[in-house]
Amino acid sequence: MQNRVVRNTYALLAMTLLFSAGVATAAMALQAPSPGIIITLVGYFGLLYAVHKLQNSAWALPAVFALTGFMGYTLGPILTRYSGLPNGGEVIGMALGATGVTFLALSAYVLTTRKDFSFMGGFLFAGMVIALLAGIGAMVFEVPALGMAVSAMVALLSAGLILFETSRIVNGGESNYVLATVGLFVSLFNLFTSLLSLFGIGSNSD
Repeated sequence: MQNRVVRNTYALLAMTLLFSAGVATAAMALQAPSPGIIITLVGYFGLLYAVHKLQNSAWALPAVFALTGFMGYTLGPILTRYSGLPNGGEVIGMALGATGVTFLALSAYVLTTRKDFSFMGGFLFAGMVIALLAGIGAMVFEVPALGMAVSAMVALLSAGLILFETSRIVNGGESNYVLATVGLFVSLFNLFTSLLSLFGIGSNSD
């Protein structure tokens, strides 16, 4: 049972990552404007709610692709901004590479050891709520130092969530591959964007 969940999760995760990357590339090519913080939050949480509501129906997969496609669209303007920097391509490449290596290393560790990280759930959820509120505060009040701290916090929390979510899949805590895929996708997305921000800040300070 769990082996099937693992296979289905990683197959769907690969498809959603490719789809999201395609949408982000199209958004960059079309110079699509940023949807703004309000539309981003409403769209993200609204589609996330839809995925959970439809998790056991035939509409679950369309909902997953709608969510990951929307997240890809929000990523497009961010990548456009970074690609306009003198070393923007290098920053994007480093963030992408670090995200991939981190995900593969953490996933391999859990899949090999089958260690249970479910005890981290409450701490990680609370941390993400604090990071979200602090991130909104950093944008509203334009505090770069707070923004950098939030990015570092989100990167660490995202790594923890990859451990947590993978262990749930492996040890039977999550039997729905749709929800498992969305959990890993969101963690990867947050890890990539936070590393992008950190590398971008570090690059600009050089």
